[in-house]
Amino acid sequence: MLQDKKILLGVTGGIAAYKSVYLLREFVRRGAQVKVIMTGMAQQFVGPLTFSALSRSPVFTDFFDQNTGQWHSHVDLGLWADAFVIAPLTANSMAKMAIGLADNLLITTYLSARCPVFVAPAMDLDMYAHPSVKKNLEILLSRGVHVIEAGEGELASGLSGKGRMAEPQDIAEFVQQFFLSSQELAGRKALVTAGPTYEMIDPVRFIGNFSSGKMGFAIARELARRGAKVFLVSGPTALTTDEPNIELIRVTSAQEMYSHAQKIFPQVDMAILAAAVADYRPAEQAQTKIKKSDQDLVIHLVKNPDIAASLGKIKRSDQLLVGFALETDNELRNAREKIQKKNFDFIVLNSLRDKGAGFGVDTNKVTFVFPSGEQKAFPLKTKAQVAQDIVTQIVKITNESR
Repeated sequence: MLQDKKILLGVTGGIAAYKSVYLLREFVRRGAQVKVIMTGMAQQFVGPLTFSALSRSPVFTDFFDQNTGQWHSHVDLGLWADAFVIAPLTANSMAKMAIGLADNLLITTYLSARCPVFVAPAMDLDMYAHPSVKKNLEILLSRGVHVIEAGEGELASGLSGKGRMAEPQDIAEFVQQFFLSSQELAGRKALVTAGPTYEMIDPVRFIGNFSSGKMGFAIARELARRGAKVFLVSGPTALTTDEPNIELIRVTSAQEMYSHAQKIFPQVDMAILAAAVADYRPAEQAQTKIKKSDQDLVIHLVKNPDIAASLGKIKRSDQLLVGFALETDNELRNAREKIQKKNFDFIVLNSLRDKGAGFGVDTNKVTFVFPSGEQKAFPLKTKAQVAQDIVTQIVKITNESR
């Protein structure tokens, strides 16, 4: 199941460290090779000898081993692993990961790792619910770290609530399912649009919107993680990606995005249109900066090409087309109309009336709406988690159509 997978297990200083012993055994039972890194505080809860005996490998606790005189390279450890699992992850180590504070071997290895990283937080319920902890989790998720949610139950403090580290078998299953799903879309190609478009008025002014591109980039990363080759056409945004399976194409205007989408779509198996494309552009763009005067300024606007509708018209039966609808009123009615007009296989609906959804934030609250009228609503999640839900639905539809 995890045969010959190389798993680096990071253990930080929480009472749940004892459960990491059982997690190590579960990984070994499933066929994995495991190496363990422990922080100094973790050793106060469980001794390195226990992990060493069960992993049949020396435990790494510091950069330099005083007994053997051996230097432990965080770079080599990061390159060795197929997966880095940090369980438990304390609030302290989580904060270090979020800001890049490399003051121990575990965090330095995390910063060097090129493999998928999984974390299983464990702390008291008030700590887990604290805004700073929630923000740090959002930061990690936005960077592609896979968070295995803490469970609810009795805690070491004697209180009861959310904060228990997930059970070892559940963590091992989560990692195993990741590897099973990592090639679900191997050989498939996808087009993703992201971010806003800027429609120039003059060389220094434009018509645009507040889209950050976070949702589209998260979808592109999730598609790439599952094996797809992704063409990511992005409007102006500060985001970037170094994923080898993602070809990033930067554009400014709706017309540029339309041209690239028209060129790429016939080559791909699916398109997910997450960009917030301007519906109108100035009929004329001034070549020099428009100077202020005592007169009102009137700008004549003309329609931009409808990227979604144009792709819907040329969509083949073997292609999948997914759209987005950001609405402020009559949300479901507007979403259903867009599905029919634009030939979507399903649409991702979100409303600016929902707190934590929309532009510029790291979270989203969405409902999938299907041509049949069926709806599937989700609670507020990070955009990385929403991307996972979207791609999982795409995989489901793809498998059903085979």
